[in-house]
Amino acid sequence: MALVMGVDSSTQSCKVVIVDTATGEVVRSGRATHPDGAAVDPEAWWRALNAAIADAGSMDDAAAWSIGGQQHGMVALDADGSVIRDALLWNDTRSAGAAADLVTEFGAAALAERTGLVPVASFTITKLRWLRDHEPENAARVAAVALPHDWLTWRLRGYGPSGSAPLGPVLDELVTDRSDASGTGYWNPVDGSYERDLLVAALGHDAVLPRILGPVDSVTDPAGRRVGPGAGDNAAAALGLGAQPGDVVVSIGTSGTVCAISRAPIADPSGTVAGFADAAGHFLPLVATLNAARVLDTTAALLGVSHDELSDLALRASPGADGLTLLPYFEGERTPNLPDATASLSGMTLASTTRGNLARAAVEGMLRGLGAGLDALRDLGIPLERALLIGGGAQSEAVRRIAPDVLGLPVEVPEPAEYVALGAARQAAALVG
Repeated sequence: MALVMGVDSSTQSCKVVIVDTATGEVVRSGRATHPDGAAVDPEAWWRALNAAIADAGSMDDAAAWSIGGQQHGMVALDADGSVIRDALLWNDTRSAGAAADLVTEFGAAALAERTGLVPVASFTITKLRWLRDHEPENAARVAAVALPHDWLTWRLRGYGPSGSAPLGPVLDELVTDRSDASGTGYWNPVDGSYERDLLVAALGHDAVLPRILGPVDSVTDPAGRRVGPGAGDNAAAALGLGAQPGDVVVSIGTSGTVCAISRAPIADPSGTVAGFADAAGHFLPLVATLNAARVLDTTAALLGVSHDELSDLALRASPGADGLTLLPYFEGERTPNLPDATASLSGMTLASTTRGNLARAAVEGMLRGLGAGLDALRDLGIPLERALLIGGGAQSEAVRRIAPDVLGLPVEVPEPAEYVALGAARQAAALVG
């Protein structure tokens, strides 16, 4: 029996699974929390990783390991391998102006063609431009730029600042994978190379960037274990789910994501679809929405019911909620790009304005928002044959039953699991035969 370790270092927490490669079963697991906030000291992730490994009963018997992690977070390192400032995470929006500046300088269509992305505040390139403009002294010190999973892999392999890591600050030992590189805004998905002029335009100078490993490439740690390239969280989840071309993964969490496996790179000059890569050598075009499970949370609170009761109310109402329609832009919206929009309820009559119809309108409205993401993928010619529904919102029976009609696809709901960590474990398992 060979065991491998998979890690999910997400925004909220670090999860570790120890998996039996013969059966695919999770034999042990561990967890540790991360601090809240949109800017976080990466040392908190390092402490959480070690705590989660300890909670899982150690990694000593693992033959290989790999780390999946939140995308885009800017980890800026100096020449000694020390973190220069708190990492700006995907949800830190202070770089929105920097994103607009980069689009003005290079053009949305040109950037989409070169990198698969049109910059928005979540992407790493915009955070580097913000650093250059607002903290020039820190920007000048940057010798290397990593993402969360890159940096944690480097640290767990024994590298880090002088005096605090056995192998020292060897910046050239930073490694990453295609999926996380594809979320930076300075990587070319067609030829797999970094667009260094874009990095320089953002940061003000060149810097060491992690070497990109292929899907089955590996490095080693001090114990001689094989270490996989890791992946961004969405790509790791797709790998953990076993998603194939034709599948679209619809994740209903605090925010929503819709991503599909594509054999060809995607360039969307509108910026609606981000042309990410996946963890298996294909591509992972992705659409993000701001309003997902919180739509159900808000409506349940308004009606004074539990989520199960909200589901029952929605299923007792007629499809279309007798004309009652909820546009669920409670937090603005990213797809479509309406940051200042608000939610609205329309079609209210004496007959339609009932508790059941409001519950139904909330479920249908949330699903229509995600359905707009599917439409954006379809418009780019991406074949969609099956939807895999995951995340907390997918546990609602009403969501599961209403989704096929709204999304226009057969829907499967996999059992709840730590799919990012499982995807990382699957990657590690491929290294041990």
